[in-house]
Amino acid sequence: MTAADVRHMAHALALGRRGLGRVWPNPAVGCVIVLDGRVVGRGWTGDRGMPHAETRALAQAGEAAKGATSYVSLEPCVHVGRTPPCADALIEAGLIRVVVPMEDPDGRVSGLGIERLREAGLTVDVGLMAGAAQEAHAGFLLRVTEGRPLVTLKLAVTLDGRIATATGESQWITGEEARRVSHALRMSHDAVMVGAGTIRIDDPKLNVRGMGAAGQPVRIVVSGSQTLPSQCRLTEKTEEAGPVWLAHGQGAREDAVWWKMAGAELVPVSSSEGQVDVASLMQNLGTRGLTRVLCEGGGALAASLLSAGLVDQLVVFSAGKVLGAEGKPSVGTFGISQLSMAPGFELIEQRRVGADIMHVWRRGNAH
Repeated sequence: MTAADVRHMAHALALGRRGLGRVWPNPAVGCVIVLDGRVVGRGWTGDRGMPHAETRALAQAGEAAKGATSYVSLEPCVHVGRTPPCADALIEAGLIRVVVPMEDPDGRVSGLGIERLREAGLTVDVGLMAGAAQEAHAGFLLRVTEGRPLVTLKLAVTLDGRIATATGESQWITGEEARRVSHALRMSHDAVMVGAGTIRIDDPKLNVRGMGAAGQPVRIVVSGSQTLPSQCRLTEKTEEAGPVWLAHGQGAREDAVWWKMAGAELVPVSSSEGQVDVASLMQNLGTRGLTRVLCEGGGALAASLLSAGLVDQLVVFSAGKVLGAEGKPSVGTFGISQLSMAPGFELIEQRRVGADIMHVWRRGNAH
């Protein structure tokens, strides 16, 4: 592999990331077509998975695709769905080489796309920037291999780990720049999820604002038995609002009836003693096609996800404020009595965002 190969694959991966939060249940794929060292076509997966990245890149390249090399951030599909197989499209366009970082673990593809390309006489190189591709497709890979979406837990906290004063005041702990980055986070996820307590206390909209977003994430409320308000911002019908899903346990059935009448989609989930089984919830969301979920609280839901080992990434915004022990903690209780029992995360990024600090942590055994 050459430096040019690395550069073009990095380009394809960057293009693919443009689709994050908008293409589920499909993977967010990027494709770059190069002829004689010049990029003649590029594309990324369209909204809700159509058209595919290869289709868009081939349309842009036109006749220049003949004799070219294609860099695709995931193995081209070989099955017939809403679009024809991308492997066949690359063959018919006359390409002579395809570079992919990894196979697609989807049982309908899983090496078959590479095999078809090679049978047609194309050179196929596999493995370039495989680690970066696994990171870029982490949500899709988790849904295919484990049946659940990737979970990002976002916390906006004071220096002593508090998210609100004793009276519940929380707006705003962090500054405007951090809130803008938070909206970008929402935009890169398929869904934004909060617990019922957050709805009662903060009444959030949970949509993307100020980012020029073409679409909106699914807005998920998780309620085991807590009472939900019948009137709130999530039940307001506005053009810029995304769909609302209510993931409810048995104790929230009465609220679920009203929320369904208000337009929410109901997601019944196993529960015990008023607490939703978050492992069952994640499997349910994976079945519905979600690949990336951003959890924005509250403390009880965060604790449940952490204790179940379901938080793949932590994004923490720390503000230069201190509220003291009477302030509300960012994470609820989950029975840690020894340090060895605490969930472990690895720091992968840290930077200043306005007056605040953003640090990103990845679970030790996360994809």
